[in-house]
Amino acid sequence: MNSRLFFRVLYELVLKKLPGSNRMGGLFSNIRVFAVKRFIKSCGDNVNIEHNAVLSSKVSIADNSGVGIDCELRGAVTIGKNVMMGPECIFFSRNHAFDRVDIPMCQQGFQEEKCIVVGDDVWIGRRAMIMPGIHIGTGAIVAAGAVVSKDVPDYAVVAGNPAVIKKYRK
Repeated sequence: MNSRLFFRVLYELVLKKLPGSNRMGGLFSNIRVFAVKRFIKSCGDNVNIEHNAVLSSKVSIADNSGVGIDCELRGAVTIGKNVMMGPECIFFSRNHAFDRVDIPMCQQGFQEEKCIVVGDDVWIGRRAMIMPGIHIGTGAIVAAGAVVSKDVPDYAVVAGNPAVIKKYRK
C-alpha cells in the first residue's frame, strides 16, 4: 500500500472521527492535518480540519484556513488563505448528467468536473452549498444556507437560494 492511500484510509477510518479542534488545544485537528497533508493535493501551514470533514485528493488548502465540522469538499476545490468555514458546508465540483431524455438520468453518469476556487480572506457560513466551477472572490462572505450557483465578486456579501449579492464590504 502506498503512503497516500495509507494516510487516506487512516483518516477515513479513524482520524476524521476524533473530537473537534476545541478539545485539548487543537491536538485532534493537528493529528487530522498530519494525515490530510499526505493525501490531498496541497495543504498550507496552520490549517484546521474539523471533525468528520470529507476531503478529496484534489483539494488544496492554503495557510491559516479551516474546514468546518461535517464539511464535504468533493473533487477539485482550492481554498485560499485565511478562509473561515462553518459546519456542514458542501462543495460540489461536478453534477449528474441529464442532457438526454432517452436514458434515465441515473444511467447518464456525471458532467465534467469543474474546479471550485475560494479566494483569500473568505467567510463561508454554515450549510452553504457551492456548485461546480464557482469562484468566490477575495474578502467575500457567503451567508449560512446560501446556495452559490454564480461567481461571487471580491468583497461581496451573498445570501439566499440562489445566492444573490446583498451588499459589498468596502
